[in-house]
Amino acid sequence: MDHNPLNRIFGVETEFGCYVDESVGKPDQIVEAVKDYIFEELEFGLLDVHSRDDVFEPANSGGFLINGARLYIDAVGSHLEYATAECISLKDLVANDRAGQRLILRAIKEMNLNDCVSVYNNSIDHFGGHTFGCHENYLVNEEDFVANKIHLLMPFLVTRQIFAGVGRVGGHVLTSDANINYEDVAANPIDYIWVSRVYGVEPDDTVEFQLSQRADHILKTVATRVRFNRAIVNPKWEHLYSSNGTTRLHLLFGEANQNEYAYALKVGSTSMALQCIEDGLIPESLLLANPLKALRDVSRDSTYRWTVVLAAGDKIRATDLQREYLERAQRYRGLSEQGDWILKEWESTLDGLDRNPLQMADKIDWVAKKVVVDQYQKEMGLEAGDKALHSVDLEYHNIDPEKSLFYGFATDNEVERLVSDMDIVDAITDPPSNTRAALRANCIQQLLRRKGRKLYMVDWNGVVMGPKEYVDLSNPYEHA
Repeated sequence: MDHNPLNRIFGVETEFGCYVDESVGKPDQIVEAVKDYIFEELEFGLLDVHSRDDVFEPANSGGFLINGARLYIDAVGSHLEYATAECISLKDLVANDRAGQRLILRAIKEMNLNDCVSVYNNSIDHFGGHTFGCHENYLVNEEDFVANKIHLLMPFLVTRQIFAGVGRVGGHVLTSDANINYEDVAANPIDYIWVSRVYGVEPDDTVEFQLSQRADHILKTVATRVRFNRAIVNPKWEHLYSSNGTTRLHLLFGEANQNEYAYALKVGSTSMALQCIEDGLIPESLLLANPLKALRDVSRDSTYRWTVVLAAGDKIRATDLQREYLERAQRYRGLSEQGDWILKEWESTLDGLDRNPLQMADKIDWVAKKVVVDQYQKEMGLEAGDKALHSVDLEYHNIDPEKSLFYGFATDNEVERLVSDMDIVDAITDPPSNTRAALRANCIQQLLRRKGRKLYMVDWNGVVMGPKEYVDLSNPYEHA
């Protein structure tokens, strides 16, 4: 990997919630129908004719799209999930991510379901206690990165929620009493495969608003089995982004940003932090005494001081801890226009948070959501903790610009865009041009044009085009 920190492959997987009016069916039926419509009616990709995983991704549960991304049904929870194409450019990433949302919306509208189906990129179910993922993937330059260096990333990940958090009304407390019985397991067997522990969830009425939707549900810093053991990092020793000694770093602690600026800064600053770690720039003195406690403390701190305790016992504000990473990343200034944008906006955002975080609504999701929630609460004369505020929280994340409270806020306040609507339209059909996603997309287009295609297999690292035809995509940077 080149030392240019923006020459790093990254991508994001988003799990979508779905509200369905019971008059048209059940959520699992609707998401299955939407998936089939995209692949079979619109022909925007190829469904897997083979099983990727007999339990979690059987045949026909999803497939790769002509824009290099992947759309599928996650068997745990039976929800739509969209994984972006491999990207190097932040603008490509944002456009490719939003293109997946627009494609889902197109299918819903053409199926005449728009009035009774809504899709959300939120990460919490206030009433059921469930949490949904928005997972980030980064190509890191060491196969044993998680074993040897991931501890140096924890302080950054714990504190980046001050600009990357999407905000949340209320809180949850995890309990040892899960109230799981045989009927639950029998009705949802996939949810309990390879699960060694189960927890219950109760509302925490002491919290009115916090930065993160996921912080209350994180139990480990690193864990492999995460259904009821959610972690900040979930190791994935697999070929998704792997090539010649590199590996895929899979982050579980993250949320789906509606604000394009926050989305790009989250991924861009994380890429910079990773480069600093790979180059040996991050000292052990930045390690936190208790990362999981700090995670929740920062999220729930209504004073916005965000003080955390270092392993050595010293206290430091989250903004200052972020500046420790930023200062070391300054050595990459001048390597690329995008890298300079990240450094400039990272610093500008920390400066703004130090001055007055509540003035950052145009750039940070949790601030914008708090403005929307507070305004609704005042207009309706509601008490803090009123259940109606949970619905406001949810509608902030509606992916339909015509329904979403975020998009309404963004229009009224002229929130700056990172990509244009035309960029998103183009990204529905066009993959990023500088990663292997372009080669995979070309293979899919060829297969779609073939008549009577019966034998193919598409994966991140290669495509079987026929009995004696294989396209090797093991190098994620190869695009021509």
